Amino acid sequence: MPHHHHLSGFWAAPALVVLVTYVVLAGRTTWSRWRTASFAGGCALVTVALTDPVAALAATDFRGHVLQHLLIGIAAPLFLALGAPVTLLLRSLPVAQARRLTLALRGPAVHLPVNPWTALALSAGGMAALSCTPLYGLVPAPPVHAYLLLTGYLFAWVVAGPDPAPRRPPVPVRLAVVGVAVAVHAGLSWVMYAGWLDLPVPSDQLTGAAEIMFYGGGAAELLLALALAASWRARRTPEQAGVEMLAPGLTVRVPGEPEPVRRVRVPDREPARTRGPLTPAEYGDEDDPDPADL
Repeated sequence: MPHHHHLSGFWAAPALVVLVTYVVLAGRTTWSRWRTASFAGGCALVTVALTDPVAALAATDFRGHVLQHLLIGIAAPLFLALGAPVTLLLRSLPVAQARRLTLALRGPAVHLPVNPWTALALSAGGMAALSCTPLYGLVPAPPVHAYLLLTGYLFAWVVAGPDPAPRRPPVPVRLAVVGVAVAVHAGLSWVMYAGWLDLPVPSDQLTGAAEIMFYGGGAAELLLALALAASWRARRTPEQAGVEMLAPGLTVRVPGEPEPVRRVRVPDREPARTRGPLTPAEYGDEDDPDPADL
């Protein structure tokens, strides 16, 4: 049967460590409870996917295999991304380290993978390849799960995540990307349902997996579209845009309602380069950034 070996409760430990770290950092600053709840929900979904009964079902049934992939590759990454972990990390780091991380995130090497179309190809394309090609049954489970979680998070982040992303396109473009993702998963489910895949699984499991892919994937992508729509605001001038402080002297504009801004005076003894805030234009390396998207 599938390559997914039985996974025990041991896999809940990493998710718990990540969640505890997040909660500790959130407790040291002014932070949204909704973001914390969202991130906790994402960690819970990862744990559910990697432990019984889902893990046991995935080891013996193709329907469980698809359910596990949807939880790890689509549902959990969305809730993790809505928790804005990068923003929380930048708030928690010293100013100098936060600036270095921010500059690295907006570097040229990051521009291609954080393009929404690239993220879609990596996420949806990888899931299709790992479920519907000879790769199914050949690649060990741990790297498969890691790939799905990372690419799924990348897609959710660049499309609808509250964390700033370099060169993020306008909302209509990102909505189009979500529409293509829905079409890809719907098409994949129809191929499964029609029995056109040459996979060593019973026909009833293939049909059930198609239904899980169609309805589960559609529901998750609907939530992604709603999260993106909720972040949509008309263009505003820099003076009108909400500003969120990531760290003392390091601010970016973020989607949604502006949060209260803590104004922290940076000592005059610091070099001028580290004293001023990093603007969205600097972060995103855009010619005409949309403040609502940064």
